[in-house]
Amino acid sequence: ITEVAGAVHLNRVLRDAGLIAVRDEHGTDMLDPGASRAFAVADHQVAHIYVNEPAVLADVRGLVERTPGVERVLDAEGKRAAGLDHPRAGDLVAISAADRWFSYYFWTDDARAPDYARTVDIHRKPGYDPVELFMDPAIKAPMAYVGWKLAQRKLGFRALLDVIPLDTALVKGSHGRLTDDPNDGPLVMSSEPGLLGEAAAGAAVAATQIKQIVLDHIFDRG
Repeated sequence: ITEVAGAVHLNRVLRDAGLIAVRDEHGTDMLDPGASRAFAVADHQVAHIYVNEPAVLADVRGLVERTPGVERVLDAEGKRAAGLDHPRAGDLVAISAADRWFSYYFWTDDARAPDYARTVDIHRKPGYDPVELFMDPAIKAPMAYVGWKLAQRKLGFRALLDVIPLDTALVKGSHGRLTDDPNDGPLVMSSEPGLLGEAAAGAAVAATQIKQIVLDHIFDRG
């Protein structure tokens, strides 16, 4: 986890460029990925950008590269070099600057944010939302508020547990990009050093090696 000073809202950038399709649902904005020419799925300091209209791929890349807080954008060749050339990867992959991270936000007015934006809802949000770690500071009695919402549900009412703020400034740390200092990066620890290969002697472990290391620990290779 490294210190960050703000979020980059790639979907808002794409929306301002007319590349994202949004539909109205009961007075809120809902992202329509299928109708969008391009949209981003955010994951901390990495964002996968899916481009449904190949003709705008170069324009999308240029737009994202010019966005403040974006360090670089990987194309097909860049994804191969980074070990990200798998079928589910975005057509482009954006990497944030060391002190930034990517939000999934696509609305331009908080009053029109979808209902799931203020809840813990990992399946409907187009990307990871670290703001889910916070309770909305505007709620003066959060425990009582949550208790009331749960009581309504117990009584059979539909009650939205809308306790998550829409303030990305609350997030002070993030991860995902390769750290500038390897000492700030992740560690591999094991009680079976013989299964770590060269890493047992202190050699660096590539992220793409982790899968095999885990499998070697689970299954008896003998």
